[in-house]
Amino acid sequence: MNLPVFYERREIVTPGDLLAEDDYVAGDNTYKKDGKIYATRVGLVGYENRKVFVVALKSFYVPYVGDLVIGKVVEVGLGSWLIDISAPYPALLRAADAINRPFKPQRDDLPSILDVGDLVMAKIVAYDRTRAPLLTIREPELGKVKRGQIVKITPTKIPRVIGRQGSMISMLKRETNCQIIVGQNGVILVSGKSPKDEQLVVMAIHRIKEEAHTSGLTDRITQMVKSEKGSVESA
Repeated sequence: MNLPVFYERREIVTPGDLLAEDDYVAGDNTYKKDGKIYATRVGLVGYENRKVFVVALKSFYVPYVGDLVIGKVVEVGLGSWLIDISAPYPALLRAADAINRPFKPQRDDLPSILDVGDLVMAKIVAYDRTRAPLLTIREPELGKVKRGQIVKITPTKIPRVIGRQGSMISMLKRETNCQIIVGQNGVILVSGKSPKDEQLVVMAIHRIKEEAHTSGLTDRITQMVKSEKGSVESA
């Protein structure tokens, strides 16, 4: 007799998801309550005999429909691209979601549009945890990244980069005159008038990453940015 489980092996689960019930045993990153086993971490579910466990994905991004992400092209197919978005599985960008006209394989050379190694800004349009996330770049401001510097941080620290009511990101933009685009997958694009301006933002983001757990962070980062600007201007 097959006992009830609610996810296939290697499906992504999040804290609180019901994984199994009845005679299963709770393994790593799970707990059992009232005969039911739940996940305690974001990760990939697995089963070994009657043990249920979750392989934690600390630095991975869990996609959500509507998220803005910045990824790298890792494979070009006949009618689509595979994009690494720092999730457990690569995302799929179909030609129809990238080209503003009907796709014709004999006419449209996909590598000339996006090639392996290219960075792309995209939006997640579909994802249900059982298949690759689907992307689109057919919206304003989306598409191939042509300039700027990339910073990667753990996705859970993105709210600290943005700040309460956007306070941190607004300050960084104002003080450095840089455009800062934050991907929900932990990839941030910084583009400014000079490499020095961009590097100042990169430095600030790295400090936010290291001190994300502390209070008074926006004030300290503001002081650091103003101090660095002053030392550069007086040099």
